[in-house]
Amino acid sequence: MRSYSALFRTREFTPFFLSTALSSAASTIGGLALATLTYRATGSPLLAALSMFGPQLAQVVGATTLLSASDRLPPRATLTGIALAFALGTAAMATPGLPIGAVFALLFVLGLVASLGAGVGWGLLNEILAKEGYLLGRSVFNMSNGLMQIAGFATGGVMVATLSPRTALLTSAALYLTGALTTRLGLTHRPPRLSGRPSIGQTWRTNAQLWSARPRRLTYLGLWIPNGMIVGVESLYVSYDPGSAGTLFACAALGMLIGDVTIGRFVAPRLRRQLAVPLLLLLAVPNLLFALTPEMWAAAVTVCVASVGYGASLVQQERLMSLTPPELSGHALGLHSAGMLTMQGVSAALAGTIAQLTSPGAAMTVMAAGSVCVTAALVAAGRREGRGRGGREGALSSPAEWSRSGT
Repeated sequence: MRSYSALFRTREFTPFFLSTALSSAASTIGGLALATLTYRATGSPLLAALSMFGPQLAQVVGATTLLSASDRLPPRATLTGIALAFALGTAAMATPGLPIGAVFALLFVLGLVASLGAGVGWGLLNEILAKEGYLLGRSVFNMSNGLMQIAGFATGGVMVATLSPRTALLTSAALYLTGALTTRLGLTHRPPRLSGRPSIGQTWRTNAQLWSARPRRLTYLGLWIPNGMIVGVESLYVSYDPGSAGTLFACAALGMLIGDVTIGRFVAPRLRRQLAVPLLLLLAVPNLLFALTPEMWAAAVTVCVASVGYGASLVQQERLMSLTPPELSGHALGLHSAGMLTMQGVSAALAGTIAQLTSPGAAMTVMAAGSVCVTAALVAAGRREGRGRGGREGALSSPAEWSRSGT
């Protein structure tokens, strides 16, 4: 499967694509609106960052309790229910006078619910598409995510400026509801991939199985940490320049789109496997310029160029699937997503704390430098793994051994 047209001729791909795009747009508009609302109410960079990325912290709870359900629940009903939960929760957060504590409680619940979504959804994509079509299909989803973020942040920025953050939140809720209807009406019923009841014990056993292999373990760490720390940089856009945060987010989404299109469509597989480390360094190094507190136009160019590095995620996801038994694909992808989102939430909290003590620009620089250091450490670990196996493949493929992540 080498063309986009072939993807959209595949049964169920289009409705799944549309429902995911609607959820992405809803998340973008709602996240910007909520961060703006929180910053206006509290003046706190930490709380603003957590309101936008804090729900990801609940993913660690889901990863340790709920992930066994990813392959044991019917996909259509589960994805429909998740979208409905987000529609209701987002609408509730638009309630005037809702205390900040109640907002964060809702965010935690929604983050816990979302911990099921990635495993169920990407496991379903693995069923809808033939094995050779997964990377191209996932690149289309990443491109759609980039486009939805560009449109969503632009639309959300306009709505926040000209209407109100609460109006933007209600718009987000309506988009989630539309996505739920698209999922329910466009997908067919499929049985769970595995039999048996989900349980916390089974979640732990499968997590341990996936974590037990060192190549997979390094792959997961590469998926979670370097780009998670860059999300910490992004979590400070609102406090760095409240009036232009939407522009910065849109420029970051544009860069991500360029990276995904290039890697997913135009780079040959042999070359693609060698690009993960350079792309992760590209993702981090330009953000070091925030040490100079650049003007808005320079900051916009910086984040656009840096975000091309998110294309590393496609290489990393391809590697993860090659290391994982097919019957555990949903759980493996769910663990990847839960860990990645958890790291994003942790990074947002860390970046917000540093910004509280110093400044947003200084905190952004620290997070970018940390990402560079982690990438270097993982490359070194991959090379040791290759030497330990004594094989040419391990020594040369250290980037590919761990570089397999997703957006």
